Amino acid sequence: MQAETVYRRLRELIVAGEYAPGERLTEATVGAALAAGRTPIREALRRLESDGLVRGVGRGVVVRGYGTDELAHAYAVRAALETLTARLAADRWTAGLIAPAALAGLERDAELLERVTADGDLDRAIELNRRFHRGVAELAGNPVALETLDRLWDRIVVSTRASLVPPARPDAVADEHRRLLRAITDGDRAAAGRIADDHVRATGTALE
Repeated sequence: MQAETVYRRLRELIVAGEYAPGERLTEATVGAALAAGRTPIREALRRLESDGLVRGVGRGVVVRGYGTDELAHAYAVRAALETLTARLAADRWTAGLIAPAALAGLERDAELLERVTADGDLDRAIELNRRFHRGVAELAGNPVALETLDRLWDRIVVSTRASLVPPARPDAVADEHRRLLRAITDGDRAAAGRIADDHVRATGTALE
């Protein structure tokens, strides 16, 4: 396996919960799991440490998770970024820079997320929820914000997956997603930003 492939696969496994926060990873154990050589594994682990998903300990690394205070800080940053991307998405819709099909796709994701959540498929719900929010960020047309949110999302998911339970406010979440999309298609940047901020902060509070 090449370093890029090892990096992407190991990142997927960590985010999917195959390796839990605090779990130790060594070149030998990762090599056995991925059938990869030491050099690409070493490069992949360095990149993952730069991403904040692992941290060095002795001759290996451990999967890094946020503590309570760090998680609160992460949600505050996520709220600020998603406020920005929601506003930019509304601006770009008004300017005619977003294809209607892109919004239609997000509406379908929101509806599917609602059904999956009701069915109790929490892993699938996590995947769809992230896809929805990433879709909004893509509409913003700001690659720096999108990249930063991707990295932040990874660390939040790793830190919260072990305590995964049915959402405390599924109806509210579904309504907030619908209202966010409506504000974007109305070109109402103030409302879009406010809804995005309130939504992320409420999500973070529900985890406390």
